[in-house]
Amino acid sequence: MRKLGNVLGWGYEGRTVEEMLATLRTWETTTVVDVRLNPVSRKPGFSRKSLAAALQQAGIQYVHLKALGNPTDNRAGFAVPDSPQADAAHARFNEEVLGTSEADAALKQIENLAECGAVVLLCFESSASCCHRSLVMDALQARALQTV
Repeated sequence: MRKLGNVLGWGYEGRTVEEMLATLRTWETTTVVDVRLNPVSRKPGFSRKSLAAALQQAGIQYVHLKALGNPTDNRAGFAVPDSPQADAAHARFNEEVLGTSEADAALKQIENLAECGAVVLLCFESSASCCHRSLVMDALQARALQTV
């Protein structure tokens, strides 16, 4: 788990919806922001409709921000942290995704949501070092430093 102010990250790899909900309750989460490009999963309960329904039942808002999703053909590099492949994948994500006006608006939306309570960035990978959500967190941190 990585925390930045009121924003935390969580990956559902190897976990259940029940485990997620328990964690979200512990963190007093108000909103889950799904940063997957396509919010579908073969893992029961983690596709958009069922996930949103489970979160709504728990009193937690669900927001999908496609603008912060990692392109399918860029994911393999994230699987090997601290490697040339990871460096290339990170650079591509920073340029092609985080460098867009759509991503800028999505990051602003996360900042606004975090003003109202704890926000959890959701993606698949359990380890943040293997997931693009770590770069989303880095971008949020850089934005926070610019306003100080």
